[in-house]
Amino acid sequence: MTLKEIAKEAGVSVSTVSRVINNNSKAASKEVQDRIWEIVRRTGYTPNSVAQSLKLGAAQPGEAASHSLACLFARTPDMMTDLFFNSLARSIEQEAFRHNYLLKYSFSAFDIKNPSTYRLVMDNHVNGIAVLGRCDKQTLKFLKQYFNSVVYVGLNSLDAKYDQVICDGRQTGRAATEHLISLGHSRIGYIGETANEERYLGYCDALASSRIPQKPVWVADVKLSSEDGYRGAKLLLERKADISAVFCSNDITAIGAMRAFQEEGVRIPQDISLVSIDDIDTAQYLSPMLTTIHIPTLEMGQMAAKILIDRIEGGHKLPVKISLPFYLAGRESCARYKGR
Repeated sequence: MTLKEIAKEAGVSVSTVSRVINNNSKAASKEVQDRIWEIVRRTGYTPNSVAQSLKLGAAQPGEAASHSLACLFARTPDMMTDLFFNSLARSIEQEAFRHNYLLKYSFSAFDIKNPSTYRLVMDNHVNGIAVLGRCDKQTLKFLKQYFNSVVYVGLNSLDAKYDQVICDGRQTGRAATEHLISLGHSRIGYIGETANEERYLGYCDALASSRIPQKPVWVADVKLSSEDGYRGAKLLLERKADISAVFCSNDITAIGAMRAFQEEGVRIPQDISLVSIDDIDTAQYLSPMLTTIHIPTLEMGQMAAKILIDRIEGGHKLPVKISLPFYLAGRESCARYKGR
């Protein structure tokens, strides 16, 4: 596969393909970039003649295929629909590609016990793996048995000696909740996971810091998905939770919650303000547009790939931990509390 062939299949010019794979984010629309990278991934195209010999499947049985990586989706069973972790994986893949590494395969932690997935891990022919999202120590220990190099990337830091690239989930949760407090809200609900969840702890920190009581009836402990966000909002409504604002621990959960509130005639932000975390692309196209904490997924993925490749190539041996900044993307789903 050549640049010319990729360009022909993608329906764009050779120069556009070249700019996209060389990290020019303004070279084409997101749709065109995704189409180009899908062709690159499917065909195993590599940027030079040396790496070209490292196409998928080039390794012989029992050999480790050099210059290739894998991704583990630790928190989601559906790798195709999770926009946040897909964005991370795409960033890792693109940065790895620029270093002549291929993302050979991805799999979910929920599938590890599946015989075909287990065999894939045991017989892997890659140099390292990026773990996307928090997973338990047992899973990490399992991965360490079969992968020489591991990097973790996500919002919840790990109490483990692995390379980590994080955006501090506890601080993002606190910042989201403090934004609602700054608007005059003091009865603030929470929709999302609570066990071992940094974002929930940030919510608790913000309430405690402002001496706002935390009430169990305000908390809907649900998984992070649009379906569970919908269920969590319905649960708060059924309890008649006396809240004027709610913090959802990610955008996908918030999307489900918004639908539930709107179905019940609860207006956003007139009746209830809503804030979340991630800033996925969809957030700015909702009605109302979603106020959310922007997580730098592009930079997190790039840094994770660089650190993983550096470890593979012997650049460092001690565990590295890097924390990247975030910011509030203020939009339409939050309003100042006007009282009752």
